[in-house]
Amino acid sequence: MQRTTQYARLAQSLVTGRGFSTSTSKSSNDKIVASVVFERLPVVIPKVDPAVYAFQEFSFRWRQQYRREYPEAFLKKSDTRGKGDYQIEFEPAPRITEADKSNNQRSLQRALDQRLYLLLYGPTFGSPSGKSVWHFPEKVYASEKTLRECAESALKSVIGDLSHTYFVGNAPMGHIVIQPAEAEQGINSFKRFFFKSQVIATNKFNIKMCEDFVWVTKEELLEHFPEQAEFLNKMIIS
Repeated sequence: MQRTTQYARLAQSLVTGRGFSTSTSKSSNDKIVASVVFERLPVVIPKVDPAVYAFQEFSFRWRQQYRREYPEAFLKKSDTRGKGDYQIEFEPAPRITEADKSNNQRSLQRALDQRLYLLLYGPTFGSPSGKSVWHFPEKVYASEKTLRECAESALKSVIGDLSHTYFVGNAPMGHIVIQPAEAEQGINSFKRFFFKSQVIATNKFNIKMCEDFVWVTKEELLEHFPEQAEFLNKMIIS
């Protein structure tokens, strides 16, 4: 019983010491921001890299030389099955959509073979003089029980409903210390924790609480954050 009590005290001290406690005694300058990397996965299979295609072709030909060769009469039996008067005609959907042609970055119907990420334009915590900047959906950690709940609240305030989202894991995918651009703001450096969430079974959201928004590829995303490009490039695996 005594050992159990000691473990409980140790766990409580660790949680409080790491700054994840919801206690109001935490310093007002010790700010933590939960950001959401909201991702739409590829809708169509991306084109195979030429090197990968060459290897697959070589592997297929190599395996073929060791496979049993069946008689021609046996193989022709499959041709006689399922023959009838019906005929199915279909035309595959094009990879290049109207959104691609017009470069409509507000649409999810673009870059179907790549991952897209949601960015918002507007004032956010730590932006210079409260100016509008590009940023992820985010919220300052306050009274939530966990950072994950804070991230969910941040995304919900933007899209209104989380029924078409899936948060990947409970732990953040990465974090970075942000230095404010202007010292006269009275804001000390703060930590920004990133959580990954993915789009599920929809191709349109009612985005609000911002001046503008875009769905961008990883390469386009890095162009919006040149100072953090190296960190984001390592954190976001696509």
